[in-house]
Amino acid sequence: MAVIKANSNDVDLLARLLRAEAEGEGELGMLMVGNVGVNRILSNCLDFKNIRSMNDMVFQSPGGYESVQKPYFYQRARDREKRLAKRTINGERTHPATNALWFYRPEGNCPPTWWNQRNSGRYKAHCFFVPTPEDCPRVY
Repeated sequence: MAVIKANSNDVDLLARLLRAEAEGEGELGMLMVGNVGVNRILSNCLDFKNIRSMNDMVFQSPGGYESVQKPYFYQRARDREKRLAKRTINGERTHPATNALWFYRPEGNCPPTWWNQRNSGRYKAHCFFVPTPEDCPRVY
């Protein structure tokens, strides 16, 4: 059962985002990017108030994803990434992105906080950051 409303266009859009942001991180890394995206739609808090759809989340500006500015993002969605997108839309969560709203790829180690948000862990090159349950209860 889906945790957010999504049609086939939304699945394609999320699939393209997963690939563009984390293809080099493998399936698990792409699932984590999907977790962050779904959490941003669910949260309605902090930087993500009024982000209610896949399109709102993917193309949020400012504060969205850098990959939407690159041609690679605009290639056709592939079946592999569509399957991963559906898994995250259906509520599959993967640590350290389980409750994360942010991720980025630092030059070195993950900082303990980023923009006042706590580090929840690292997967390969990406560090994930979570809000407090008080600030964003919908992602917990």
